[in-house]
Amino acid sequence: MTREDARIAFLEELVKVAPDLDPGSIADGDHIQADLELDSMDVLNLVAALHERLGVNIPEPDYVKIATPALASVYLSQRLAG
Repeated sequence: MTREDARIAFLEELVKVAPDLDPGSIADGDHIQADLELDSMDVLNLVAALHERLGVNIPEPDYVKIATPALASVYLSQRLAG
């Protein structure tokens, strides 16, 4: 999976968890909690959705590695590459 594919998947799942977000207005550096105002339950739901969609286990210490779309695209593409 390319970084762009991972970014798209991340944004699609993010918007499912927080439907009032406009995916077109989310910048690569937007922090999902500080900037996009997801709470801890939203983050857990996002992690679960990414696991279901991509088959990637994201342990809690790695949540900081998916805190922005830019970080998530790198993290997810690397995890899926093996």
